[in-house]
Amino acid sequence: MRSLVIAVAQPPVHPLDVAANATRHASTVRAAGARLVVFPELSLTGYDVDAPLLSPDDPRLHPLIEACAATDTIALAGAPIAGPHIATLLIDGDGARVVYRKAHPHGESEARFRPGPGPEVIEVDGWRLGLAICRDTGIEEHWAATAALGIDAFVAGVVDEPAAESVLEARARKISTTYGVWTAISSAAGAVGPSYGETAGRSGIWTPDGMVAARAGRAVGEIARATLFAERLAFSA
Repeated sequence: MRSLVIAVAQPPVHPLDVAANATRHASTVRAAGARLVVFPELSLTGYDVDAPLLSPDDPRLHPLIEACAATDTIALAGAPIAGPHIATLLIDGDGARVVYRKAHPHGESEARFRPGPGPEVIEVDGWRLGLAICRDTGIEEHWAATAALGIDAFVAGVVDEPAAESVLEARARKISTTYGVWTAISSAAGAVGPSYGETAGRSGIWTPDGMVAARAGRAVGEIARATLFAERLAFSA
């Protein structure tokens, strides 16, 4: 039975303190007990659109790389990178690399950033995972273009206000049921930057038929974990 254990995490975030955030991400990876751990948008810097750009070879990421090596975990973390783009970094025991650039930077606050080239898919243990960052989860054309690449799950990191909790859940359910895929969304909790003194939390994982497989609360530090089974895919190839 083909399966994948995913965790969606809500780590404490110190704005602009990459070293502290990487250490907290590392602790989360060690505690998660998952093959894949998903973190929120801009989780390594905090949601500060003026944050210095982060290179994947930055030595401050070493504690997170070491934690992934020790636990055989893959982490998806958020950072601003050259371009500039809001991006997802894939971190494992071999290091860090950019795997996705946000396709739909949102509003004046993200005017600094360029749109990414479009949908991307990564493979983890034979699972095809389509990627998104925050606003991308609200763009149905992005869902469709990502699903067209052939995916088993739709995976995203987001930052949003507490009132948006129901919006996150509605989007996740619609993505899952429309395309018959698992959906995993890591949503920041607590204060994560100058524009977000409070955030929604409530990270979750939804089954291909739109049911909640796991859901965190609003508190900083919570982790939701679920085992994804290929047999639950509505349109599995």
